[in-house]
Amino acid sequence: MNSFKYIKSKLGYGVGAIGLDLSYGMFYSFLAKYLTDVLGLGAGFLLVLTPIARIWDGINDPMMGTIVDNTHTKMGKYRPWILRGTMLNAVVLVLLFTNPFKLTGVALCAYVAVMYVAWGMSNTLADIPYWSMVPSFTSDPKERNLISTVARAFSGIGQGMVSILAPVIMTAVSVTTAVGENGETVKVHDARSYFICALVCAIMLVIFAGTSVATTKETITTQATEKFSFKRALEIIKSNDQLLVFMLFAMISNAGWYLTSGVATYYFDVVVGDASKQSMFSTFQAVGSVVGLLLLPVLTKYMSKRKAYQASLIIAAVGYSGMTVGAVTGVLMIMNVSYCICAIGMASMFIAQTIFLADVVDYGEVKMGFRAESITFSMKGFLQKMAYTLQTIILFVSLGVSKYDGTLHNQNPQSAKVAITLMLCVIPIALFIISLIVFTKKFKLHGAYMDEVTAIVTENRKKREAANG
Repeated sequence: MNSFKYIKSKLGYGVGAIGLDLSYGMFYSFLAKYLTDVLGLGAGFLLVLTPIARIWDGINDPMMGTIVDNTHTKMGKYRPWILRGTMLNAVVLVLLFTNPFKLTGVALCAYVAVMYVAWGMSNTLADIPYWSMVPSFTSDPKERNLISTVARAFSGIGQGMVSILAPVIMTAVSVTTAVGENGETVKVHDARSYFICALVCAIMLVIFAGTSVATTKETITTQATEKFSFKRALEIIKSNDQLLVFMLFAMISNAGWYLTSGVATYYFDVVVGDASKQSMFSTFQAVGSVVGLLLLPVLTKYMSKRKAYQASLIIAAVGYSGMTVGAVTGVLMIMNVSYCICAIGMASMFIAQTIFLADVVDYGEVKMGFRAESITFSMKGFLQKMAYTLQTIILFVSLGVSKYDGTLHNQNPQSAKVAITLMLCVIPIALFIISLIVFTKKFKLHGAYMDEVTAIVTENRKKREAANG
């Protein structure tokens, strides 16, 4: 019975990641094309909106982290916020992918800006407490690795579901057509397509989050040391130098991956000329993500966690090199297989990042004398949004410079097709190399030093437990 409860709690926790990634997937992979092609918003407006939203996230995310730290309910301090956040995020997701009042011009820009910021805030309500729960389950590094792997496995399922099924669903429900390069009539994704897909994702988000909350329980509780203040939150962030290093190398590498996800919809519509073929491309990515979940445990049997992380990045870069060959030769199967290799490396990398962040929490306790779990974990959501911001800047600058026109679909100029191809395959390689250099030179939580940190944290916890009787 205890074994059953153990397995149920781990799987229950992981299920929540499916819902979160369904919302992520719609936002990160399909929102840009919806805004440019369906709503007809200009790249200039979107380039201004994204950084402004991130400035607010810089305030909102650590604030939410501290609010979670100071929450005390019968359900614990994490699960209530996960439930509230996912329900609100589901509503905002649907509103973001619709124009209910048929707005135009300035009014439409204002509406999109409000919904865009609201999505980030509602996502923060759920995402920060969800990933902050990892240290509350156990202080055992091996157990943390297992929990992180399970969560990332389900996260990959969520990503796979939306990336594979969304193009199929949107093509099936679309009522808009265009003339392809060979003169044939093809369906294009229209307002109806995006709305229905977002609605499905929103419903599933609530179902999976509710399941996670119902089957998960905190086993290790920690008390916050003080109430929230912006000054104190900033001091905590600045004092943890390894958190800042983590933020930098993770943001850069994640931006490379997000760039491919966001540009894929453009690539298959504009360059390939058939948006439905993105589904097969994403299927290979989903397979790679599943295989990648097994990669890190295998690598860590033969090498340190640090070297395993470096190997994961290199594998992803090799995959992108293959994608470049496939794009140049026009052979989609080469691109598909190479994308699978990319996903293997990226899945392993994401698991390692989650583990590293738990290590950063422990390091902060040793360095500062107290734990700041949720503030530290709030930076995970923030770095994802910063990575998306970097991706967005690259995307919209490139689209603007290359004369992309969302109404032309596969009839866009060659300059737009070249820019989209470079963003899909080549630019991510450069970002991975930069991230690898930063990680190798600046991140020190590994080897004997990390063992020492873990020992101190474990001893501190035993002292607190003894003091509390």
